[in-house]
Amino acid sequence: MTTTGEEHTAAGTGPWWWVRWRSAVLDAGLALASAAECGGEGVRFAHDAGLPVPIGVVFGVIAGSVLLVRRKWPIAVVLVSIAITPAQMGFLMGLVGLYTLAASELPRRITAALAAMSFAGMLIVTFVRTHQGVMSGDVTMGDWFVPFASITTAIGMTAPPVLLGLYMGARRRLMESLRERADSLERELQLLAERAEERAEWARNEERTRIAREMHDVVAHRVSLMVVHAAALQAIARKDPEKAVKNAALVGDMGRQALTELREMLGVLRSGNGADGRVSAAASSPASLSSSSPSSSSSSSSSSSGSAVAPVPLAAVGVAAAVAASRAADGSRAGAVSGAGPGVGGVVEGPCLAELDELVGQSAAAGMVVALSVEGDVRAYAREIEQTAYRVVQEALTNVHKHAAGAKTYVRLAHRVSEIAMQVENECPPEVGAGSSVRLPSGGNGLLGMKERVAALGGVFVSGPTDAGGFRVSAVIPA
Repeated sequence: MTTTGEEHTAAGTGPWWWVRWRSAVLDAGLALASAAECGGEGVRFAHDAGLPVPIGVVFGVIAGSVLLVRRKWPIAVVLVSIAITPAQMGFLMGLVGLYTLAASELPRRITAALAAMSFAGMLIVTFVRTHQGVMSGDVTMGDWFVPFASITTAIGMTAPPVLLGLYMGARRRLMESLRERADSLERELQLLAERAEERAEWARNEERTRIAREMHDVVAHRVSLMVVHAAALQAIARKDPEKAVKNAALVGDMGRQALTELREMLGVLRSGNGADGRVSAAASSPASLSSSSPSSSSSSSSSSSGSAVAPVPLAAVGVAAAVAASRAADGSRAGAVSGAGPGVGGVVEGPCLAELDELVGQSAAAGMVVALSVEGDVRAYAREIEQTAYRVVQEALTNVHKHAAGAKTYVRLAHRVSEIAMQVENECPPEVGAGSSVRLPSGGNGLLGMKERVAALGGVFVSGPTDAGGFRVSAVIPA
């Protein structure tokens, strides 16, 4: 794995200005070699200058030791090497100093100026020494040799270290930029991972809310009507057997409708073979209880001695189906995030506005006095819009059954140019009535679920009591 810039900086455990101990040992070794070189050349310098040999050696050792600070002050090292060039010492220090200067982050004009000074100093010193050798007879070459040797030596002592330093500096800067880019990419990936986790959590929550809303819409309305019919069946079973048979058939039909809708939802929520088998077993057992025809249920109801026999298995059917659906919903949460669960493309076809008459008829059959009025030209809408409008009316009628049994209810549907509006309003419930004895439990999520459905489509939802003591639910959805 690559080492990022932060890890590279954190690895700086060397002494003083060195990043690593290895760099400190290398510089100490180079400084020792330079001090030995300058110390040895200091003997000849002392003879030429007429100084005591120890003074020349000490001067050379001190000058050569400057190479120890080449990483901290490269300019000082190059200036010292230029200064001692006339004494013909510090060749190693000059090479290493120019390399360090070129590889550093200093401006290129400083590097060029000092390299030119070093080149000029080396050129002059070499020219003078070579010319003296030719004049004294130590060198038996022609006049061309002096400038050739001077230029060649000056180029050889300045160009290679400068070019190598420029290359190494560019390479180091490239590596640092790659480390910084790796750091930024790592941070971006971490941020993306956090955002993906947040989106996944949001998707899970949204899926839980959607499943809970669908289960509430499917179960609450059907089971509420079943309870109302069962209560009426229990009240009239002995007095009016024919009406009791009719109510029992209605309860059976509603139970089968609820099971059909639940089975469609469970088919979407299945995410594997194991879950599929469990859900199928859970859904098939209650289905067999209610698979009898209305005639068979009528005969069994009329032949029974008590009216409480019919509601019991139907209630068991609703509870078993709800438990099966909840298990399937729990098993599909993980699949919803990865695309295997119910999403936009996996939702089954829900109810539509064409079934609104049947919905109102079911409430009327349960004893509610309900009137449906439709305004405007009837037309088709998107599936989500029709399903939401249907669910709003369904939940509003369910709330009337729960909280205002016996109250007259008005359902109004208006088809407008760019929107569809619906309103469900009930009058003040009577003090006593046929359905006043029925107490249906309420989870308090019906209005909230309707508001969430309408708001998700960009609509407006308003609910509240009326001045006459009733309750009104209104919604407008863009078409």
